[in-house]
Amino acid sequence: MIKCIKIISNKTCLAVLSACIPAFFVACSFQQYSAKPIDPVANAAKFDLKDPASKQFNLYLINNNYSADRLPIQEWDVDALIYCALFFHPSLDVARAQWRVAELAQENATGKPLPTINSHLAHSNQANGDVSPFAFGLSIDIPIETAKKRDIRIENASHLAQAAKLEIAQTAWQLRNQLVQSLNEYQFNQQQIRLLLDETSRRQEIVNIYQKRVNLGAASNIELSTAKLQLQTNTSELIAVQQSKMVLLAKLASNLGLPLAKVASMTLLGTTDTPQTKDLQAFDLQATALLNRLDIRIALEKYAAAEAKLKLEIAKQYPDIVISPGYAYEFGDKIWSLGLSGLMTLLNKNKIGIAEATQLREVEAAQFEALQTKVIAEANITYAELTQAKQSLMNQQQLHHQQQLNSARMERQFAAGEISRLELAFVKLENIAAEKNVVLADYQLKTAINQLENSLQKPLSLVVDEKVSDGKVADETSYGVKNEP
Repeated sequence: MIKCIKIISNKTCLAVLSACIPAFFVACSFQQYSAKPIDPVANAAKFDLKDPASKQFNLYLINNNYSADRLPIQEWDVDALIYCALFFHPSLDVARAQWRVAELAQENATGKPLPTINSHLAHSNQANGDVSPFAFGLSIDIPIETAKKRDIRIENASHLAQAAKLEIAQTAWQLRNQLVQSLNEYQFNQQQIRLLLDETSRRQEIVNIYQKRVNLGAASNIELSTAKLQLQTNTSELIAVQQSKMVLLAKLASNLGLPLAKVASMTLLGTTDTPQTKDLQAFDLQATALLNRLDIRIALEKYAAAEAKLKLEIAKQYPDIVISPGYAYEFGDKIWSLGLSGLMTLLNKNKIGIAEATQLREVEAAQFEALQTKVIAEANITYAELTQAKQSLMNQQQLHHQQQLNSARMERQFAAGEISRLELAFVKLENIAAEKNVVLADYQLKTAINQLENSLQKPLSLVVDEKVSDGKVADETSYGVKNEP
């Protein structure tokens, strides 16, 4: 009876084990590999569907404090175009994906070493008269990290994750800078086309006047030929500028991350207001750049990560310990054991790893110093270029004003019959030339402002407002990505 109960008990145990083992593996819920191939054709079709009038983009604008009654946007100013680039341009998706990887690496660094289970099974021929022919053992290796290595790994991963997060804002700023510059170039191109069309009309008028005079014998063919050559030169310049319009529009579409056809249908307002810069000083701009530049903040995070790496290599001088309690049944004998193991790092004290980490820290320090020097030089150079561009625009505006006064005086003389139509046409050409110089100087000023803003990585209007309001330079990033989709 007892033997029967024992057999039933063994069978029950086997049944329980047979049921528990599959349940254990199911409970572990192992993930399965799922292929995700890239379809270039589908990606291209997805790009063509991007639309600045879409519901998703309008919701994004509402999340960024746009009122619903202003949507969809009909006239695109700089701020609206910047939000458009932040929403549609794929480079931000790359930066966000890299940040998520860094976040997962930070989470992975918090993990502790897992114990391992070791077992063995043996069978003998009982040649030595063993009580049992079987031997089996089970032991558990429990690793114990020393010298706070886990905390140091977490610190290193945290700095790298913060650097990756700052890379998102860095990418956003680069998009803004490229977008503003391409918009300035497109706006300058439109003004050039307008002025060249006007100039072409005036030169055609001059050619017609000379043609009439040559027919009447009042002018030579040399004067007519000279006027025609000038008209041809002007026409060639106009054609070149008109052809570059689509190139600049395509460049703008590329910086927005939108199809060219969508951008071509948008009403672009461009940049109009020029911030006041009379209160700016080179020293203030240096301080703003050093405190606000995202690449400097990234370099600081990378240096901190290098320091954490060095701390980890120093901590590796001290060996980790593995405790291994175990039990064994060997041919009838029951044995328990307690093992203790560790790497023999005390022999070389990780000298090579420490030396390498030390040198890497020196590299990061040298790169930071070089970057800081470059930032200071860029702030000084762009500020000087801005000052020069402002003075050039003021000079051209004064010359244009004088030319307008002269043109008005000549028109009065023409109305009084004191000068000929040919003389008045040349005066208008001079007026157009003066206006072209003003437009060029204005474009150069906007370019200088954009370059200075890029060296500060902050809109210049905010720098001026802060200096006027509280007399000091802000120490926080005033431009970034908020309410990301």
